[in-house]
Amino acid sequence: MSSRMRTLAKAGVPALVAVAVGAVAFSTSWPDASPTHAAKPPSAGPAAKAESATKTAERAAAADPEDPATWRLPIEAYMPTQAQTRLIAGTRDELLDACMDKAGYPAWMPPPDLPPVGGKTLTDWRYGIHDAALAAKNGYHPDPAQQAAYDEAASVGAVDKSGADDTAVRTCVSQVDGVAPASPVADLVQQISGDAFLQAGKATGVVTVFNQWASCMKAKGYTYAKPMDANDDPAFADPYTISDKEIATATEDVACRDKYQVEKVWFDTEAKLQQTAIAQHQDELDDVKAATAQAVAKARAAAR
Repeated sequence: MSSRMRTLAKAGVPALVAVAVGAVAFSTSWPDASPTHAAKPPSAGPAAKAESATKTAERAAAADPEDPATWRLPIEAYMPTQAQTRLIAGTRDELLDACMDKAGYPAWMPPPDLPPVGGKTLTDWRYGIHDAALAAKNGYHPDPAQQAAYDEAASVGAVDKSGADDTAVRTCVSQVDGVAPASPVADLVQQISGDAFLQAGKATGVVTVFNQWASCMKAKGYTYAKPMDANDDPAFADPYTISDKEIATATEDVACRDKYQVEKVWFDTEAKLQQTAIAQHQDELDDVKAATAQAVAKARAAAR
């Protein structure tokens, strides 16, 4: 997946501070979904697990079929929601700020949460651009105002003017970790998400619509083998320049995508692959969900 689809800013918050704060900016935004449970659910048998995975996929598909931003992949059931991420990050920010104040650095502040840029959900730009009106306005780029706001927040967060030393920050991070752990990022969840995305791009049905899309684009004068090749064209790489050529290409790109339902075929294929992987790792993923619930519970308790 193109890194430009996830975030375009070149500035960033120092790694130490980012880890310390557990900022929303460094977690992917997931739509709010299932309620949080403090305890791990009982282990289910194979049939129950398969039924659960099927229902998850059905919930994913039961969204607006015309808007990929509303689609939900099965693996998202094992990722923190936006509300959970905000709660954990906000609690950690307050605890860290108080700790640094006591350590003698009252001017120290957590870096600001980075505002959204580009896709609004995991699936919004996962398969490339899809909104004809936005393509005609911004090409393959996010809204310029969003980009500017992101860059400004990243720039502010990258500079700590309090004079705090790393030892003080690390000490406070350690203390806060014991009270309100950062939102967990499970390697297994990321692996299933990434592997399924790549495998789906090689599946027969998806390759077929890729070829149809490529033929459609060629008829319009554009030579790209796959949809993401257009998005990743070096000619459109400058994050602050949207050319007429880019807008023309993006507009035809979306039209060809719509003609062959590229995003829907790709999404459906990936959802099935994720469903299979989830069934194979159900117990481990239940542990992941329980860890998230525990982190949320601790954050709530610490915020009282």
